[in-house]
Amino acid sequence: MPHHLIHRGIVNKKYKENLLKSFQQSFKKGFGIETDIHVTKDNKFICFHDFTLNRIFKRKESVKNMKYSQIKRISVQNKKPIPLLNDLLKTSKNKHSLFIEIKPDFSKELLKKLLKETSKFSKCVFISFKHKNIYNLLKIKSNAKVGLSFTPTTSVKKIIQKSNDKKINYLILDKYFLKKKGIQNLKIKKYYYTIKTKSEFKKYSKINNLIFENL
Repeated sequence: MPHHLIHRGIVNKKYKENLLKSFQQSFKKGFGIETDIHVTKDNKFICFHDFTLNRIFKRKESVKNMKYSQIKRISVQNKKPIPLLNDLLKTSKNKHSLFIEIKPDFSKELLKKLLKETSKFSKCVFISFKHKNIYNLLKIKSNAKVGLSFTPTTSVKKIIQKSNDKKINYLILDKYFLKKKGIQNLKIKKYYYTIKTKSEFKKYSKINNLIFENL
């Protein structure tokens, strides 16, 4: 039976992306989530998509150059409190799938810290478009649950080649690849992003694992 994840938690007029209450509402509906993480200047993992605060808070500061206390103050003032990854882990109660996308390049020290912080939560899957993050993570913990993410510009040949690595559990693919037989025939588990309309969801959800927006 297909498994579906909500992209960055439930998002609508009431709920905003990558916020704790959005994640909580997703869990109430019985869905796991796909979320993004960055690391702050003081090495705190936060659930946030962008490299800067510009899109969400109209501030040009980079996440990596700010302490979490600074980011928390700004986000709370704007009524969009950015949660720590640890807050999300506790909220999930180890009952819901968490696909954690590592956005920047992480050092091996940060990857070790990430694995330690998530060690008691068996539902975590680590994914990244920066495949070096995943391969370095596997060097630290060979049985970690991981996935490689791909953009629509990636060749089918390259994706098939990458899928042959037995340590890779999942492929995270743009919905463009739903129409590619060479991809569909692969035995590895695949998730397709981002499904944004009810018609798309209805069309593909019965036989595919999807990462979808709140519909």
